[in-house]
Amino acid sequence: MTGDFACRVWHPVRVLPFLLPVSAAIAQTDPSALQWLQRIYAASEKLSYTGTFVYQQGQRSETSSIVHVADSTGPRERLETLNGIPREIVRTGDEVVCYLPASSTMKIDKQPGRRPFPAILSEQLKDVSENYTIKKGDVERVVGYSCQVLTLAPKDRMRYGHRLWADVNTGMLLQAKTYNEKNEMLEQFFFTQIKIGPVGRDQLRPRYSRQTKDWRIEDSAATRANLAESGWTIRSKPPGFRTVAELMRTVGGTGGVGHIVLSDGLAAISVFIEPANSKRPSPQAGLSRQGAINVYTRPIGNYWVTVVGEAPPESVKYVANAVEYHK
Repeated sequence: MTGDFACRVWHPVRVLPFLLPVSAAIAQTDPSALQWLQRIYAASEKLSYTGTFVYQQGQRSETSSIVHVADSTGPRERLETLNGIPREIVRTGDEVVCYLPASSTMKIDKQPGRRPFPAILSEQLKDVSENYTIKKGDVERVVGYSCQVLTLAPKDRMRYGHRLWADVNTGMLLQAKTYNEKNEMLEQFFFTQIKIGPVGRDQLRPRYSRQTKDWRIEDSAATRANLAESGWTIRSKPPGFRTVAELMRTVGGTGGVGHIVLSDGLAAISVFIEPANSKRPSPQAGLSRQGAINVYTRPIGNYWVTVVGEAPPESVKYVANAVEYHK
């Protein structure tokens, strides 16, 4: 895949991208710990807030402001980076618009059938409890709020571990850390300032959109798809991972790119299937890494398959090698 990650910004609830409320199917697991996961999900859906948070990956850190509005029309938000490359991201429903003022570029992405906040099939909470050991820890303070600490330890090498800090009163996720199998921290986010409560809709208006009328628009034109009908299948998936979305989209100016999203309820893995393009250099096959993100690319016939995931190398490589094409 030749698409870039210019609009990728750490999101305060991204560590739980697809969590749904606790169901009776997992009553045999620790109810109090799972109840806290449900509270974090509910907070992301129901709370409005403004704040500033820091995303740290190794020696690199990025500070962003966030405005999040939750009402009867559903969650909407605006994020803006405060250091590094200027970026502003506005999410409304299933549409994400990213403004890159330095290049006067506006990127539009749609996620049909997917909500950008914790939401997926409720039965995936059973997968979470089967693939992670979930424990409650102490109550610790984060940015002035008393927070319940949760530890999620993976039961295999196909996923990372997490520590979460959730406000005891609202369930709002205020800090999260991701760890590898050596218990080394790969990345974290934490709020440095937050105000939970009603937010004016005027604060959602993009700031950069008014600076120029000459935006170069890049639209992913994403639509729902059934890639099996085109001959693409994933022979097997890592334990606990399920297909949660299948799309056709435009990436880096190339149309007809298949996109399959897998999740275990916590981690997300994307599979991109891109037609080979003689006008551009071929991507480099093999494994690369950026913090907790691992990328594995391999050729299949006249296509390039790229797997991108917030998961260990073993997991993304496993998925990439399981992708098959049958004419």
